[in-house]
Order: sequence, then structure tokens, then C-alpha cells
Amino acid sequence: MSQPLCPGESSDHCPPESSGGVANQAAGEDSQPSEQSYLEGTVEGSSDDGGGESCSGFDDRVAGDGEGNGDSQEGCSSPSSTPDSGAAGEERECSPPVPLVTTRSFAELRISRAVLDALEHAGYRHPTPIQEAIIPLALRGRDVIGQSQTGTGKTAAYLLPFLTRWRPHRFRGPIGLVMVPTRELALQVSAEAHKLAPCRRFRVVTLYGGVPLERQTRLLKHSTDLVVGTPGRLLDHLRRGTLQLRDVRYVVLDEADRMLDIGFRPDIERILRHCPSQRQTLLMSATVPEAVLRLVHRYMTDPQHVNLMPEQSTVATIRQSYITVDAEKKFELLCYLLERESPRQCLIFVARKQGADELYRQLKPRFAETAVIHGDLTQRQRERIMAAFRSGDIRFLIATDVMSRGIDVEGISHVINYDLPEDADNYIHRIGRTGRLGRDGVAISFVTPEQGELLTRIEMTINRLLDKEEVEGEWFTPRLVISAEPFLPNPLDQLPRDEEGWWKEEEEPPFPMPSSEWSSPPGDRSAVSSVRRLPRRYRNRL
Repeated sequence: MSQPLCPGESSDHCPPESSGGVANQAAGEDSQPSEQSYLEGTVEGSSDDGGGESCSGFDDRVAGDGEGNGDSQEGCSSPSSTPDSGAAGEERECSPPVPLVTTRSFAELRISRAVLDALEHAGYRHPTPIQEAIIPLALRGRDVIGQSQTGTGKTAAYLLPFLTRWRPHRFRGPIGLVMVPTRELALQVSAEAHKLAPCRRFRVVTLYGGVPLERQTRLLKHSTDLVVGTPGRLLDHLRRGTLQLRDVRYVVLDEADRMLDIGFRPDIERILRHCPSQRQTLLMSATVPEAVLRLVHRYMTDPQHVNLMPEQSTVATIRQSYITVDAEKKFELLCYLLERESPRQCLIFVARKQGADELYRQLKPRFAETAVIHGDLTQRQRERIMAAFRSGDIRFLIATDVMSRGIDVEGISHVINYDLPEDADNYIHRIGRTGRLGRDGVAISFVTPEQGELLTRIEMTINRLLDKEEVEGEWFTPRLVISAEPFLPNPLDQLPRDEEGWWKEEEEPPFPMPSSEWSSPPGDRSAVSSVRRLPRRYRNRL
């Protein structure tokens, strides 16, 4: 038998009726030490703010839970971490990608019984491939880079190991931290933690902008298990001293590529420097560009890279096509497609917030079930719009790229790129809102005649040619693109030459230039320098 959590503490599980709930607000019992355990194993001693002994809130070694959740596996002890694993500036090498595991149920992944009950209550039956690959590694205490498509279950992949290893504690600050790029994604992660929490005493606090700091500060005054938030608001609380991260043992960077895209890198690094060096770090990202790798080398310890991205970076069940159309005809084409396709629910992506508002004003009179969402709306407005979109009251939602990461709705059948994204990776994230979990989806992109090169970059990124869709009617036929600069003949070809091919000095060039520069003896390169002094409109045609 493994030793109890702390002297005098019980190791009984939560009551069955509380397995699906979680406290998200300050409660009276939060000030009392928790007396229940959800996983047996060794516990490291620590001192809380009062100087007394405290039970660690995170199990650093995975042991059997005593209820038949799977056979014991070797090599489950946490790898030793170097004391300076969180120090900035130190680079580390990533381990090669790990092979996929072939487990068939959550029980075989050695999830604790309390969390298994919550999974069953939430309707989860079998793990997805990314969950099968990440959960065993995270349970062993390894740092992990998880790379997979949107909608493959990455949120549960990093929450389940934390919930399994979680145990009651007396720390005031959180023992788990999840950083996300948007408010909507923060709310979704918190809701997922609510569903999968092993006990009602497990407390989650969500921190994001757009709401008063004082309201969030009141929640942070009580003992907290998990904090989910955006980097900007997390840093606000750290500066005010209302958030303490010295007890954090588990850090997750979700949608890391997107956080770096929108400029959160300095905030992320400041937050990580507030966390203890002895911690476990997981990084989730659909893409792993150089900026993400720099973050990995500096703040992660010997991470395992789980890459489940297929050669084609987009889901095979999504029918992808494009339509060539002039910019001034895109609105009429959109209305035509919405009537022709009659989508169950449709996301319409535009490049900028001003364009989203303008499109909404045009589309709303013709399609009443239309809404727009972007960063300029208040938090309450955005939550109300997303609730209506999930319930089906809104069929057509106009959104920007920043908002795309926070939209997780299963009923989306169509995605229309009203404005083609300038970043090819954003194309992957956009169309990933449809075709989720094996469902069929449709993605249609509007391409102006000037955007041929951008379309080619997208096709090279996803390793797939998009189908060209022809729309009947002369109204949607794009006009031919004619170069504004007329063809100019090479001016040097107009100059007379002698029998050996040299330009004749006595002939004046068609534009002012010293005549001595138009004739050169063999081996002399002065003629080359003369070409460089040609007027620009002629030089570009040589």
C-alpha cells in the first residue's frame, strides 16, 4: 500500500454524486483544508504561507489508484528536472517524435476512478489519438509538445493528466496554470475542466480581460486549484500581487502559435519566470514555427514531441474549393452561395473588424439569423452571441481570425473565407471549425484575380490543390487583369551595331547619355556599368 497523503488525512474518494461538479466561486469551505484524496501515491511536504506543513496538491509519481483502472506500467516515475529548468536563455534539445500508442479506453490510460466517473457522466467513451499519445507521457511527468489538428481533443488531453494527479492541498495559489490566446477559449477550457473535475471541491478560476479586476481578485483570495486565463490579464494580476504562481506544478500553453502571432511572447515569458523551475510544461499547437521552438528550447525540459498532423494539414472530410471573383462582387456571391448551399450553420471569415461590421450591416437585412463577433464587442455581448450560435438561433456568424480560436461549435457545416487569409496557417485554423471529429464539412474561399500567389502559398502549406468552383452567370465572372505598365522594347536593341556587334559611337542613343559609354573594347565591362545607369523604366526590361 502506498503511504497516505499527509499524516491524519483521509484517502477516501469523493462521493459519487459530486464527481461531475466543480466550484468556480468563493465558498465557505475553501478556507478549510481538504480531507479527501483521489489518487494514492507519495506526497512531498511543503510549507504554506503560515509556516505549517502542507500536503502537496500535485502527485509527482503515478501509482495505481486501487480500483482496477489499468495494470501497472514501468517507467512511470517523473524524470528528474534540473534546478534551472525554467531559467531564460538556456536551450534544450527536443526528443524525437514518439510512436503512437494503441490503447482502447480511458481506463487503460490509467486515469483515476473519480475522473473516469466524470468522463462517463460527460459522455466520453473512447480517447482520441492525441489523447492516447499525450496522457501516458503527461502522467509520467514528461514535458510534451502536442501538435494536431483543431477539434481532435487536445483540451482533454492536457486536462485529464492534471485532474488524475491532482490531490487536495492547502496552498492559496493555484497548482495548475493554462494560458490561452482568447477569452472564448479560456471559457471553453474552464467549462471542460468543470465537466471532468473529480470533485466539487476542485476550484477553477478564469481570468480574462473585459471584466473588472476586482471581481476576479475576490475569487483569487480563496484556495484555487487551476487558473485558466489570457496572458495579458494574468500579467495584470501578477503585477498587482493578487495572483501567486509559486506553487504551480503544471503549466499548459494552449494554442501557442496563435498566442505568439498576436504578440503575447513577452507576457508569456514573464509569466513563466514567475513559475517554479520544478514544474511540468505542456505546449499545444497546430503548427510549430521557429518562434514556438525558441520558447520550447528556453522553457521546457527534454520535451517529447507528439506530432499527429497528417501530410495534408486539413481534414480529409472537408470539401475545399475556391471561387475567383472581383472584390466588388463578393457580397452578391456570398448571398448566392448562402441560398444555394443552405448551410446548417456557417462561419464567414473576414480580415478586419471594420470589414466584419460592414458585411454584417449588408447581410443582416437579407438573412435575419446573422451576427458578428470580434474583439471590440464587450464580453457580455460576445458570450450572448456565442450562446445563441451554439443553440442554433444564429445560423451565419461573421468573425475575424483572432476570434476563430474561441469558436468550438459542433454544428458548423460551412466555412466561407470572404477574405482570403494572408497567413496560410490561419487558413488551417479557419476551416478547422468545420469537419470536426470526422464530420463532413465545406470550406469555400473567395479569391480575387490579384491573389493567385497567395492561393498558391496556401495550397503548398496544406499540400493539397483546392478545387476551382465555377459559378454560373456573367455577373460573377471576374474581369481580366491587365498590367498597368505597357510592354517596352529593350532600348539597347534599338541602337545600331557594327559588323562585330558593337554599338556605333557616332549614333546617338534614344535618351541622353554620354556617347563614350556606348562603345567598349573587348574585355572592357564599362558597357555593364552603362546599363545600370539606364532609366528605371528601361532597366527593368533588360
